[in-house]
Amino acid sequence: MARYTGPQVKLSRREGEPLTTKCAKYLERRSYPPGQHGRGRIRQSEYLLQLREKQKTRRYYGVLEKQFRRYYDRASRQPGITGENLLRLLELRLDNVVFRLGFASTRRQARQFVNHGHFQVNGKRVDIPSYQVRADDVITVKPGSNAEPAIRAATELVAVVAPWLQADHDALNGKVLRPPDRSEVDAPVQEQLIVELYSK
Repeated sequence: MARYTGPQVKLSRREGEPLTTKCAKYLERRSYPPGQHGRGRIRQSEYLLQLREKQKTRRYYGVLEKQFRRYYDRASRQPGITGENLLRLLELRLDNVVFRLGFASTRRQARQFVNHGHFQVNGKRVDIPSYQVRADDVITVKPGSNAEPAIRAATELVAVVAPWLQADHDALNGKVLRPPDRSEVDAPVQEQLIVELYSK
């Protein structure tokens, strides 16, 4: 199973935006890209803007290149606006839904919880982070899970749950009410640039 395990701060500096809440304070101190030539001049181009937007979106959701391309191909075949379809598919990943419900403090933690089998979807154990949840799916913590203290600690940090989800932090369960609208996705993404990049 391939995934990026390096420092998130390095990726945040590369994209110029905090990919997690913890990265924000580091970006204030070093707002330039990492590496030997990080402070050098970068010649801006239309392609560069599109590429950086695609890379930022991939890193925000923790998806590798080949998988991201498959999401785009699937979104382009669906009716509606391709960019919005792409964000909807990424938002409906199980690891992202667990994070949005407040059962994990970061997407990385949510991915690990799912990988280790701490969550059930409609009463069945699911350990695939990319599992696509659907409307009316119920996500619960597996009974007797040894990650329950960490999950409860994460729920205390959450003030508001996304409007397309319903969460009961006391019972440690949540429900997907419907797929999210674009206005309900707070990801710092300009999806139109990604569509332009892939449609060349």
